[in-house]
Amino acid sequence: MGGINVEGLTSTPFGTVARLRRPWPALSYAVTGVMPELPEVETIRRGLAPALEGASFTKVELRRRDLRFPFPRSFAKRLEGAEVTALGRRAKYLVGELDSGDVLVIHLGMTGRFVVEESTDGPKRRFEPGRFYDDTERIAAHDHVVFHLSTGKRVIYNDARRFGFMTLVKRDELDAHPLFHGLGIEPIGNEFGAEALVGLFAGKMRPLKSALLDQRLIAGLGNIYVSEALFRAGLSPRRAANTLAGKGALARARREALAEAIRRVLAEAIEKGGSTLRDYAKADGERGAFQHEFRAYGREGEACLRAGCRGTIARLVQSGRSTFFCRICQK
Repeated sequence: MGGINVEGLTSTPFGTVARLRRPWPALSYAVTGVMPELPEVETIRRGLAPALEGASFTKVELRRRDLRFPFPRSFAKRLEGAEVTALGRRAKYLVGELDSGDVLVIHLGMTGRFVVEESTDGPKRRFEPGRFYDDTERIAAHDHVVFHLSTGKRVIYNDARRFGFMTLVKRDELDAHPLFHGLGIEPIGNEFGAEALVGLFAGKMRPLKSALLDQRLIAGLGNIYVSEALFRAGLSPRRAANTLAGKGALARARREALAEAIRRVLAEAIEKGGSTLRDYAKADGERGAFQHEFRAYGREGEACLRAGCRGTIARLVQSGRSTFFCRICQK
């Protein structure tokens, strides 16, 4: 393995790879923290796209051999010389289309962030299109990947906890790749709508919130925005999902309200730069502001904000995740 300190093999989303020895005990990924949700990842994508699209990688520095998983073999070599033709997003993954036929796939984990460093004659100008979920300022020791671009800019990936990862996938193999195979429809895509929910929820007796968090049904929805969408739609998170799939007028009204609420909540969050709970910043360096629009999430014990409702926001745990809702007006 060319000097890499190996202790065995482990299974990853990229196949079986060598597991590197570490001088500390293995970390559990079930740690306290908040994962970025779709609006945060989309905000990062929109901030990075102007820097990456149309630029080629002239040099790629890997300052360590792994993040959450080891980098693929020849990762830097395969990137160098390739042009980024488009930067997209699938669920909570950043997806960079390359003219080489590869696709650069990036997951941010819990503390992944990017810094774009402008090339200037004077002091270097920097902005962060992805500073989130961490009370601390960026520490250069956690700059693990540096992409040098043909435009003279540098895009730096910083990840204190190293729960993010990067890989390369052939474009024609992307849909079948373990990371993407079986992912559901995009909640801000053209496929999504009230009638799509009929097929997704038909026959499913599980709680509505659990169904909405199932990435095999709808890709990219997370705990925060599901709680907010259910509140706006006036639907209980404990309601059986299949009650929205019926042919009657009431079932139709419920799924129409939910589809509209999901679209609206996500659109507002993207516009405001996400709803990170600590110090997420938009591409211009300002913090995301949608957390100030929360009507349910994190408001346990506070008065319901729906006009005419005298209820209070309650909290319950569903599938290990906190759910916030009003017992009075969410039916």
